[in-house]
Amino acid sequence: MRILTSDQAVLDHVAARRETIIGRTIDWANINSGSRNAAGLNAVLDVLEAAAGALSATVERLPTQGSTTVTDDGSVRTEAHADALKITARPEAPIQVVLTGHYDTVFPADSRFQTVTTRADGALNGPGVADMKGGISVLLAALEAFETHPDKHGVGWTVLLSPDEEIGSPASAPLLAELGARGHVGLTYEPALADGTLAGARKGSGNYHLIVTGRAAHAGRAFDEGRNAVAGAAIIAAALHGLNGQHEGVTVNVAKISGGGALNVVADNAVVRFNVRVPDKAAADWIDASVRAIAATPPFEGLTLDLHGGFTRAPKPMDDAQTALFEAVKEAGALLGQPIAWKPSGGVCEGNNLHAAGLPNIDTLGVRGGDIHSDQEFAWPDSFVERAQLSALILCKIASGEIDAAKLKSLRMETL
Repeated sequence: MRILTSDQAVLDHVAARRETIIGRTIDWANINSGSRNAAGLNAVLDVLEAAAGALSATVERLPTQGSTTVTDDGSVRTEAHADALKITARPEAPIQVVLTGHYDTVFPADSRFQTVTTRADGALNGPGVADMKGGISVLLAALEAFETHPDKHGVGWTVLLSPDEEIGSPASAPLLAELGARGHVGLTYEPALADGTLAGARKGSGNYHLIVTGRAAHAGRAFDEGRNAVAGAAIIAAALHGLNGQHEGVTVNVAKISGGGALNVVADNAVVRFNVRVPDKAAADWIDASVRAIAATPPFEGLTLDLHGGFTRAPKPMDDAQTALFEAVKEAGALLGQPIAWKPSGGVCEGNNLHAAGLPNIDTLGVRGGDIHSDQEFAWPDSFVERAQLSALILCKIASGEIDAAKLKSLRMETL
């Protein structure tokens, strides 16, 4: 593998747009788009749709499915989600690349972390600047450059920008599954680590919500007539926590218990919310069965239990297809003077969804940064061009056949 004259022209195209790639990221990050901020999500969707217009591609908004959510009082309601943005070029081409990202962030509309600033060391500090509005800017820059390559016609591509990744992709999961099944290679734009290290194997993740219903009573006059849902929830939470250490690689995080009310009332409602992480399918089956066994047996008489949720993202192991793809990306990175390394991650992302649908993928092709999901989130400005050039070169090498996308897909299907 080497950089050809036509490849260099693509790389130069990226370098010439440095200020635009960074500047639009800052503009986008200054618009709050927390996962449940409908107005902010729509505002960001507007600017992303406008930016996508620079590509010779079909741009469309896709409605997403609703999802159910359990409120703190134990009621179940349907939640609507913003549209996804789909950008498509050459869907008839023999090789199809799927590029994904999300335009929601973890910062709600009332967050105090709302604007981008530049730190004394030159890093950008802002909400979503790394995770992942910077990644979306890199994605678009790579495609803009690749579209100037003479071999582009053999490669079609589809971009999906979703509104709900930070809450587990409940609405966009079917869209990701559909694209993953059709594509040959996936590229996803979560941030890399600050030194450029990529995420390799990823654990799977499940989110559960257990509604505990008891019986209200006066805590003084008729305590024995009540059935305390909060006390039951506490016992259940302890049992869930006790699953830790029983199966290698499995963790259970009891994140929140809500419910109850006045101190002189026996609580008749509670909700236990928890997350599980697993290294493989066998572990996923074990923890799901263990959770359901606990949820099937009230800790004392008079309580009823109602379990909601389950696995949102399957494990993503380093199978043969993933290993071969990482090695190819490492070789492309070396041509650019970018050492590429990877390590396992307990975190999850859309790359898990794509892999589960049969798509080998690299899911940390976004900017170099860190401290995501906090008000210290940062991204290194120099990494915007670096990472866009890496993606652009990957696309060039897929087009030339030096990265054999069809073979990668075949390898993945052998283990699906």
